Amino acid sequence: MTEPILSATGLTKRYGKVVALDRCEFELYPGEVLAVIGDNGAGKSTLIKALSGAVQPDAGKIRLEGRDVRFSSPNDAREHGIETVYQTLAMSPALSIADNMFMGRELRKPGWRGKWFRRLDKGRMREFSRAKLSELGLMTIQNIDQPVETLSGGQRQGVAVARAAAFGSKVIILDEPTAALGVKESRRVLDLIQDVRSRGIPIILISHNMPHVFEVADRIHIHRLGKRLTVIDPKDYTMSDAVAFMTGAKEPEAA
Repeated sequence: MTEPILSATGLTKRYGKVVALDRCEFELYPGEVLAVIGDNGAGKSTLIKALSGAVQPDAGKIRLEGRDVRFSSPNDAREHGIETVYQTLAMSPALSIADNMFMGRELRKPGWRGKWFRRLDKGRMREFSRAKLSELGLMTIQNIDQPVETLSGGQRQGVAVARAAAFGSKVIILDEPTAALGVKESRRVLDLIQDVRSRGIPIILISHNMPHVFEVADRIHIHRLGKRLTVIDPKDYTMSDAVAFMTGAKEPEAA
């Protein structure tokens, strides 16, 4: 197998006497969907926050494309090409789709109007947003200027994924992307995940939904008690096996 695009070794994070990460290992390979599953309190959220710059580990190393990195903030991770779609989506409901796509990285008009008067280039942002939504088959959203609050849950999730795909040049992290969505909207989000993977962008998928995990994941990272318990191929195990590993009812075979 090729070298991981994103990896971690010996990641440790403590909150007082609570050990959230205990010398954790992690590897994400190019072009794959890696699901991260674990029981509540297993430490998977802390792992993802460490990989996305939201928390700084107390010990251990993170490597991106073979180079050691240390993210000081989520913006730092974004500048390195790692985009995260949180369960809350981190969107502003009152702003338009285009404004949400460019939130925090707005394009300014060229020349003195952008430099001195800080005028936004609305036309370029609309054009870029429309193109990215079209790439992922989301042009059921016809008005790029409509407020996000007027969209359905699935459409909002689609915009968030499109934003991550547009700017996440190396890795996309999806935190519970189908939570609180209906069957039809969940189906569209799963199709989006496969569309993004087909473009060669690796995805880390955090989910409690086992059918969704087993449908789209190439490998499944099982997290328990602050560390990686094992990594399984969904073609070789059942959903019951995965749940048993998560809860400690069953131990994986020694490699």
